Amino acid sequence: MNAFTSTSLGETIHARRKQLKITQKDLALTCGTGLRFLVDLEKGKSTCQIGKTLQVIQALGLELQLTAPSNSRQPS
Repeated sequence: MNAFTSTSLGETIHARRKQLKITQKDLALTCGTGLRFLVDLEKGKSTCQIGKTLQVIQALGLELQLTAPSNSRQPS
């Protein structure tokens, strides 16, 4: 899934957590984050810390891949 906004990233994380049948509380404990952080992340809060977000992505077995659009210019 492509996530272009904090909201779509949160939706992806939420869907994967549900697919794995993990509660928010258990995922927060596994990642060493607070429950409030995880709730905010799944809601797409744009100010969530990137380091904690990456921990959650990794704990869910997701992969983050950044690619430039095919029509973008490459740096010289």
